[in-house]
Amino acid sequence: MNRDSAGFFMVIARIGSLRPPLFPGSYSYPSETNTFNLAVRCTMTPIDTYAEVLGEIQSLYRSRLQIQTLLSLLEKKRTLSELREITGSTSQALIPKIRRLESANYIGIRDYQYHLTPIGRILAGKIRDLILFQAVITRHKQFWADHYPGGIPEPFLSRIGMLSEADIVSDTGKDVFNVFLNFLKSIKEAEKIRILSPISSPAHMDAVVKRVEEGIPVELVVGRELAEKFHQSPYVEMVQELAGKAGSSIRVADTPLKIGLCMTDKCILLGLYRNDMTTYDNTSCLSGTDENAIAWGEQVFEHYRGISTELTF
Repeated sequence: MNRDSAGFFMVIARIGSLRPPLFPGSYSYPSETNTFNLAVRCTMTPIDTYAEVLGEIQSLYRSRLQIQTLLSLLEKKRTLSELREITGSTSQALIPKIRRLESANYIGIRDYQYHLTPIGRILAGKIRDLILFQAVITRHKQFWADHYPGGIPEPFLSRIGMLSEADIVSDTGKDVFNVFLNFLKSIKEAEKIRILSPISSPAHMDAVVKRVEEGIPVELVVGRELAEKFHQSPYVEMVQELAGKAGSSIRVADTPLKIGLCMTDKCILLGLYRNDMTTYDNTSCLSGTDENAIAWGEQVFEHYRGISTELTF
């Protein structure tokens, strides 16, 4: 037995002296006071793992028919004829791809309908998320290049693909108030209003208070700097009007607020800081009206509402 082999078996012999795992699949390694120092890497890096599964990844992602089959089954069970129609292919081309997905335990068949297995549903969901993420980044490359998306907290940044159908709203030389006018339009048509605001203006607040006076509930979460301004003129009167209405509230985020969000029952407007992370861009935003965008906005607002405290005077 050579020295390297002896060292390996000595480590194995001492594994029994390790404390039980704190969590399944993890090890609590000995402290510095123990009699030995375990210096063994027990895990592979993502790069190592990528090399190991590269063939499987290429085989799956290079096949349009396999990806389309998985995505269509994510919606519901499908017959072979339905899959042919969705993919625009023949049975001769499609069946070998289906067989491969079956052999990988991604899909199954029952009563002539194909369905995702539990593993296949996880895989198809991740493929969908990756496609939607790539879509929102690709469609609005310049917007993401000009802004700091790191202000969006996890896990919502990872779910940014839910905004894949959103459009860019920007001020232009011919319409320098385009973003503000879209804000006014969105709250005018709303039955409820929820706003995350690191900055504001008297004009914005005045428009919001008018909706409160019309009986529309408004929930407002603001950053600490803006909250301090709310104690001063001209904000203080408007803020007291808003906070005094049933169903409306003003709260202060406990953590720095690095995004702007106006969401209603019909749409969301998402604003971000510029790449310098100090200048909020009030000249452009993402605007979404589909149910995925609205659901994403609700999740983000609830997150900040949960880590905020009510503003007091």
